[in-house]
Amino acid sequence: MLSIVVPIHNEEPSILPLYDRLTLVLEQLQRPYEILFVDDASTDRSFELLANLVETDGHLKVIRLRRNFGQTAALSAGFHESKGDVIIAMDGDLQHAPEDIPALLRKIDEGYDIASGWRQHRVDNAIMRKIPSRVANWLMAKASGVELRDFGTTFKAYRAEVLKDVHLYGELHRFIPALASFYGARVAEVPIRNTPRVAGDSHYGIGRTFRVLFDILTIKFLLKYFTRPMHFFGTLGLAGTTIGGGIMVWLAIEKMLGQDIIAEHGPLMMAGGLLLLAGLMMFSTGLIGEMMMRTYFESQDRRIYAVREILTRKQRGVAGGPR
Repeated sequence: MLSIVVPIHNEEPSILPLYDRLTLVLEQLQRPYEILFVDDASTDRSFELLANLVETDGHLKVIRLRRNFGQTAALSAGFHESKGDVIIAMDGDLQHAPEDIPALLRKIDEGYDIASGWRQHRVDNAIMRKIPSRVANWLMAKASGVELRDFGTTFKAYRAEVLKDVHLYGELHRFIPALASFYGARVAEVPIRNTPRVAGDSHYGIGRTFRVLFDILTIKFLLKYFTRPMHFFGTLGLAGTTIGGGIMVWLAIEKMLGQDIIAEHGPLMMAGGLLLLAGLMMFSTGLIGEMMMRTYFESQDRRIYAVREILTRKQRGVAGGPR
């Protein structure tokens, strides 16, 4: 079973051409499929068109969100409603070619858990999109350890079981391969076409590119310190308390030797005190984080690992043998 998840927000001119091309490609694959359009509170006639289509095609499912929650939430809603063993996410503006779906599926059939599209020849503006995107992709690859050249594209194929281990929020949909790598997902990159928008305006801008930098820091922390926050905050706390404590001990010795430390070392004393307090706060934050992680895993019965498969030796009975 194959599920296609397409978030929609004011894509009225693209819906019918996208549906026609998707249907043609999926019928040629000769495998069961469903198409899920997630309307993220469009203000044009997008939902009306989708509502008409769903009446004529049993392969379609239309999900309408109560308000504009954003692309990550729309994708998460589509993933939750999907029934397929393989889920493909793509944009609804025709910048992703449905004809590239077989290439993504071939990588999944080869045994990969995620086939991620790579816009090898981008048609975006160089200054506003290409250069910032290249920098962000390089930073993301270094932070996550997943060597992808295009984290930003939505056009990806996933094994359904991989998405069960990934919980989306904020704008983290572009980093699903990095989050899934935490559980050992195997990721491959597939060149895809990148065509200009046929109509409408892009929902992306330079402001979103800057927000990606904050997401990169979040991903770095989640991948490295999610199950052991004390290793992060404890390191900062140890550095702060060591330096601050050392300064305060030295100033105490100076005071005992008769020095007027307030007059001679006033700023240094304040810096030492602040470092000491900051270090203790970091230790406290680390301990609270450790307790929260323990509560999170134990209350939801979650595991810090993911099992790919379990093999056991099959017991073979002998006809007519002892029972």
